[in-house]
Amino acid sequence: MIEFIQQIFNGLAIASVYTLIGIGLTIVFGILGIAHFAHGVVAMSGGYVAFVLIEKFGLPFFLAVAIAMLLGALFGIVIERIAYRPVQKAPPINAFIIALGLTMMLDGLNLLTFGPDQLVVRTPYTHVYQLFGVVITELRIVVMTCTAVLLVAMWLFVSRTKTGRAIRAVAQNRAAATLMGVNANAISYVVFGVSSALGVAGGALVGAMLALAPGLGESLVIKGFAVLILGGLGSIPGAIVGGLVLGVSESLAAGYISSSYKDVIAFAVMIIVLLFRPQGLLGKR
Repeated sequence: MIEFIQQIFNGLAIASVYTLIGIGLTIVFGILGIAHFAHGVVAMSGGYVAFVLIEKFGLPFFLAVAIAMLLGALFGIVIERIAYRPVQKAPPINAFIIALGLTMMLDGLNLLTFGPDQLVVRTPYTHVYQLFGVVITELRIVVMTCTAVLLVAMWLFVSRTKTGRAIRAVAQNRAAATLMGVNANAISYVVFGVSSALGVAGGALVGAMLALAPGLGESLVIKGFAVLILGGLGSIPGAIVGGLVLGVSESLAAGYISSSYKDVIAFAVMIIVLLFRPQGLLGKR
């Protein structure tokens, strides 16, 4: 039982990162209809930015992550304007090819800048506690708390602000929202900015818990799309549930079967859900 609880706790921590990545993908797809496959490498790049801010400039962890999120939001706006806006009305394959090119370009740039070695985002949260035999690390608690705070902040933004209402209007009916005076192009900027900021937070947190390395972005986007499909396309509550299910499932598989099977879980989840419930757990048919 102690081992089971330990794996659940570990799974909740990594599920927090998957949830941030998955929600970033969910809001872009659900509102703009774009499968943003470059989201993972954007998140990883944000982790590298946080690493530089901490190591080179000596900034505290939370301040470094906040600045990295701000820069990530600005970068997301640039991506939307330069990369995706010109192919807005083109077939979806065009956006996919652009995302693939962005992924390769950013991966190569990160490799040239930081090298092939793994890098860990340093934090002061190094304490380890034991509660009834369960090992609880301070860093994992911080990661879960950060995710909870960001999710609440996003919910308040979407549900309580004028911009949030405009975002929901565009998600429901873009043409009608435009006729009612909503600037759909400005909403696209906001959506990509928020999505990229959440992704950067996820990249920084995974860099603190595990490590940053070339190829991590592709792994993160696969997990993000597994969360997106599991929870339901365009469903933010579904993304939260999907992230929790995927993270805990991976942790249990690593603990009771083998860590080498951990990454297979995401593919298995996507295949099973697409076969038997293609709308996801909380998505609409």
